[in-house]
Amino acid sequence: MSAAVLSGCGLIPQDGGSGRHTVTVWLMKDSASQDFLKRFTEGFEADHPDLELDVRIQEWTGIGDKVQAALKADGTDGPDVIEVGNTQATSRKGRMRAELDERYLAAHRSGRARVVLGRSADFVGPGVLNSSLGAAVFPGALTGGEDVAMGDVDLPHSYTGIQDVAAGLATLGERPDGDGRVWHLPTAPAVSTREIHTMIEKRVGRPLNVVVLDRPRPFGLFDEQLMAEYEEMFYQHTEPQIMDSSAFEGFFGAAATPLPDTVDATVTWYEAWLRSR
Repeated sequence: MSAAVLSGCGLIPQDGGSGRHTVTVWLMKDSASQDFLKRFTEGFEADHPDLELDVRIQEWTGIGDKVQAALKADGTDGPDVIEVGNTQATSRKGRMRAELDERYLAAHRSGRARVVLGRSADFVGPGVLNSSLGAAVFPGALTGGEDVAMGDVDLPHSYTGIQDVAAGLATLGERPDGDGRVWHLPTAPAVSTREIHTMIEKRVGRPLNVVVLDRPRPFGLFDEQLMAEYEEMFYQHTEPQIMDSSAFEGFFGAAATPLPDTVDATVTWYEAWLRSR
């Protein structure tokens, strides 16, 4: 939400027109603190005295249908700016996941089931094989073979330790006060995949032989069928992917495992795994 965005939508008069205009902004619940919204609104209106921001907080329940209805309407009651997130997904897999989330949460609201949802970034850790940071990386790192990476390895990319996934889901199962919503499980601050590779190199004592896939194509463990399905999700490796788990950590008093510790435990597990094969 910024002056540039609002101006680009044609909402800020470019000719210094007279009169005060109201810009209606839809933000999702819990996406910004009240303190931030207050400071942002005051600063924005001070910079643009001809504009008044009307920020309306939206519930996650049914937001997809509400946004679609607002986009189709030609009246003046709809929003001028909408916060778009993963519940307004455009990919086939993204739409399926958003629809499943809504069905689960609808079951919770109706009292048919107790529901709480936990999400992670790409996970990594002991026992994790099928991940972009799993069996396509650690065995090669330990044996001098090839290590596969995808997209731009210099972009920030979140990785969630599998131990934090397990502990986070257990917490959600034990704490009904967190029910009825989606939570981001504890995830360490994002670093680039290249930085992860450096951590692995320090741990194994040798440089990695990294093969970077700049497009979804079959390679090693990633066969043709898998990569054909993964094509629509490949953007996750060509754009920054940053998961913020501060809401979970603050509410439940949890903390993510530091990435160096996760890498160390993962290398130790793969050493034993390779010896056993």
